[in-house]
Amino acid sequence: MKKQTGIWIDSSKAIIVTLEDGKEAVSEIQSDLENRVYHDKEGDKGSFFSGQHIDSQKSFDERKKHQINTYLKDVMSSVNESDELYIFGPADTKIKLEQKINAEKSNIASKLKSVETADSMTSNQIIAKVKKFYS
Repeated sequence: MKKQTGIWIDSSKAIIVTLEDGKEAVSEIQSDLENRVYHDKEGDKGSFFSGQHIDSQKSFDERKKHQINTYLKDVMSSVNESDELYIFGPADTKIKLEQKINAEKSNIASKLKSVETADSMTSNQIIAKVKKFYS
């Protein structure tokens, strides 16, 4: 029997539904992404160092890039054993995941069946959508 997986993903979490041998398993991966521009430890307008102004936006963007990369790698590693993959979600995180899967040239890329836009959903709605997709 094939191991079929559906991933509902946004910037805060990924809900992974796996269908195998008529059984379903649901897991969740929380992201550690910062969603505000200024970090708690940085001042409101950046920092001053020896009379030089350092903009916190640049360090925030770099930090967020690394955080999203780690988040997407965690999601990819959790679905590595799947035979078929279906990705959906409300924001552009699903597209970033698709791009990362294709860029990595991993064995997951050939298993990717579809990437679709979907609204915010409850767990039951996510499970139903994955079941409908694979039926």
